[in-house]
Amino acid sequence: MAAVATQMSHLGLVSALAQKRAKKENAGSDDYKALVCVFLNGGNDSNNMVVPKYNAGYAEYSAARSAQGLAISQGELLSMMPPLLGLEYGLHPRLAELHQLWQQNKLAVVCNVGTLVQPITKAQYLSGAPRPDQLFSHSDQVAQFRTAVPNNASTSGWGGRLADRTAPLNGGAAIPMITSVAGVTVFSNGVTSAPLIVEPAPTPLNLVLTLNGFGTATDEVARKTALRLVRAEDLDKTLVQATAVLTQQAIVVSEQLSADPTLTVTFPNTTLGNQLRQIAKIMKFRTALNMSRQIFFVQLPGFDTHSTQINNQGNLFIQLSQALKAFYDETVAQGISGQVTTFTMSDFNRTLNPAGAGSNVGTDHAWGGHHLVMGDAVAGGNFYGRPTASGSIFPTLLNNGPDDVSNRGRFVPTVSVEMYAATMARWFGLTDAEIPLVFPFINNFPTSNLGFMN
Repeated sequence: MAAVATQMSHLGLVSALAQKRAKKENAGSDDYKALVCVFLNGGNDSNNMVVPKYNAGYAEYSAARSAQGLAISQGELLSMMPPLLGLEYGLHPRLAELHQLWQQNKLAVVCNVGTLVQPITKAQYLSGAPRPDQLFSHSDQVAQFRTAVPNNASTSGWGGRLADRTAPLNGGAAIPMITSVAGVTVFSNGVTSAPLIVEPAPTPLNLVLTLNGFGTATDEVARKTALRLVRAEDLDKTLVQATAVLTQQAIVVSEQLSADPTLTVTFPNTTLGNQLRQIAKIMKFRTALNMSRQIFFVQLPGFDTHSTQINNQGNLFIQLSQALKAFYDETVAQGISGQVTTFTMSDFNRTLNPAGAGSNVGTDHAWGGHHLVMGDAVAGGNFYGRPTASGSIFPTLLNNGPDDVSNRGRFVPTVSVEMYAATMARWFGLTDAEIPLVFPFINNFPTSNLGFMN
């Protein structure tokens, strides 16, 4: 609260600047944009999410995984022909709905993304070059993906810092720019920005932030009047002023989200489906709430597949695919499919070399992996990234191969979290000058634009 109070004059300036910047950039058009982060918690094995289907590439993949029972058969893979690579790849067969979006050029794959301090090769890694703190640790790598700070703990996330810098685009908004439907997370914390935390569906939206005792009865009206008067007292005291501001924000949010809108699309009644359904409802209020920019955070747990991966990951992929497709269809129904970009993040990829065999086969913690970006603003139907040791943006699937920093298939990333996130942040409205303020390590890398956003 003290931090909020000390920023009052700054926020007042932001509000004034907002009117000018929004008027300049909107020019009478709908300037709404939203980013939706879908965190695959536990470390998604993207080696089985996107697989080479051309014969030579599949042979490498099969040699690494078939004996232990972890390889997906070549015929089951859903065909993908990324123009950048000119070779056939395959999407996991349980991602059928996302494959439809790929075929419609609404889905892109960003290859070999991971936490990095600076670009690094296998040889440099083995010789002790700087690398992220506590590689292969869940908690550390989760934090680094969410903060884009790879070498020490950060109290702010890149989503929160993005909200800090783009606050002028949201001048007059009735609720915070960031909403988490997956609890408190550092991704959503800024220096001056704080997230709105809501429960997922099936909780009705008008019940997630209900203020009890402030209805229309005589005593309730009197109580609300008294509270308003109390909040006007002692505003020269830092903590009192902060309390008044936050209390007023709670009242405004509760009043604005006082209805439970009806959606066009039926969402699956799953963990991720219910989170995305609540986001879609909040988006329906975007005009009434005066929102030009929104950032959302959801997560799907269960990807720490040290054993029984085939069934567990397959079931998670069904949930991911169905929920994302329903969410995309709802953005189409709301007329904002070109203004909403949804993307995945995860702790890390998993080892190419399996752990165990047979029905219990799984994988262990690794490093660089592939991620999905969805929406009409995405240059879909293609793969994006930076060259690996072979010159391709897709790593060589060999244990102890040119991209493996161990002997188990832990691929050194060629795309940093910063490059991946900054590409979307620029589309969201971040200027070139502001990018290093949100991503402090970005100047260590060759580009802040991977080209997957139109």
